Amino acid sequence: MEEHPDLEAVEFLLVDPNGVMRGKWAPADALKKAFREGVNFPLSLHGLDVWGREVSETGLHIESGDKDGYCRATRGTLAIVPWAKRKTAQVLLQTFTPEGEPFLADPRQVLKKKVAEIQAKGFFPVVAFELEFYLLDPETDWDDGMPAPVGAMAGPDRLRMYGLDDLAEHADLFDMIRDAAHAQKLPIDTIIKEAAPGQFEVNLKHRADPLKAADDVILLRRIVMGCARAHGMTATFMAKPFLEYAGNGMHVHASVLDADGRNIFGGSEGRPVLESAVAGLLRTMPESLLLFINTWNGFRRITPGSYAPTRAVWAENNRSVALRIPVSNDANRRVEHRIAGADANPYLVMSAIIQGMIEGIENKDVPPPPIEGNAYADEGLYLPDDMDEALQLMEKGRFADRALGPLLSKVYKDLKRAEIMAFWAEITPLERTTYL
Repeated sequence: MEEHPDLEAVEFLLVDPNGVMRGKWAPADALKKAFREGVNFPLSLHGLDVWGREVSETGLHIESGDKDGYCRATRGTLAIVPWAKRKTAQVLLQTFTPEGEPFLADPRQVLKKKVAEIQAKGFFPVVAFELEFYLLDPETDWDDGMPAPVGAMAGPDRLRMYGLDDLAEHADLFDMIRDAAHAQKLPIDTIIKEAAPGQFEVNLKHRADPLKAADDVILLRRIVMGCARAHGMTATFMAKPFLEYAGNGMHVHASVLDADGRNIFGGSEGRPVLESAVAGLLRTMPESLLLFINTWNGFRRITPGSYAPTRAVWAENNRSVALRIPVSNDANRRVEHRIAGADANPYLVMSAIIQGMIEGIENKDVPPPPIEGNAYADEGLYLPDDMDEALQLMEKGRFADRALGPLLSKVYKDLKRAEIMAFWAEITPLERTTYL
């Protein structure tokens, strides 16, 4: 506040189990209270479905008195909002109980606890996220009210993968995104034109702090959407906004260091450790899939030939698999986890990946042989292709309890069941046209 004496407002940001940003606006002088004591929010914020509706089965709403918790500001996340019309700051909050304990239905608190647990064992993950998104023209109508991707109206075959012209056409927007990321201390790396009209990817640099890396994802999505709005466009991280085009993924690159800072996947001695991590991820993948694909729409992205994996298989340097070992030197040897949709909750994604890798390493699991060629034609384990099957697998197993802890595991399953029931309660226009 000394650096910004003209600060007028602050936006308090909280992330719910679906990865949806929630919060409130306050005058600038509320910042001091947020750091010292915390600001009040209902604990039930973490019991909302993807539409923001209360799910009573979570036990967090009126049946428990809809209690408040203390939500304290997270150090290192306070930053200026460059696209705001008046001088505004933002800060991520994390939730504590009225008694001052971390509230373990808060995804950020859960990942913080998970990271502390594995670091106490001598494992130090290094991770990086890649996020795909579409830029949309809100003045157009592509399909049933959905705006068209920018450039698509010039021809639906205007894919221009890796095209530099599309980046140049939106240079002012991407400059604003980079400037905002710099102001908020987000380590943006490359920006790429992706496989569909108006589709782009932003890559973040590797961090030795998985919690901060997940924060980066949340803040980057907000930056992209805010900057797009400032340029008269809409940005969407919806996993599959267009059936005819590629979906939006969230790829995660992960390696593990030892206490001396050496990559335990590197060299000939590290190869068995890498394969054990892969085996742990493959073994836990079916019952953790709903953490990576957290919406009904997200399962539309998982289709053969789409570069979104349909089988729990792995390979070297192969983009058709769920787990890819990229080309790299020993110091940078890592696993690329390619399943999650761009709308997934990065704290839950990270918790599941860390838990799966460490279980595999500790158990010295051995994976099946890596595949060659097209993974969609392989005989590997099929992943669930609908939300209900994925939830049933999660409920039958115990991996979610180990990855998230019992409270958030229960809350998350309750939320997903309520969302499934909401879709089942809808009769689609296509169904009606069958009879009318």
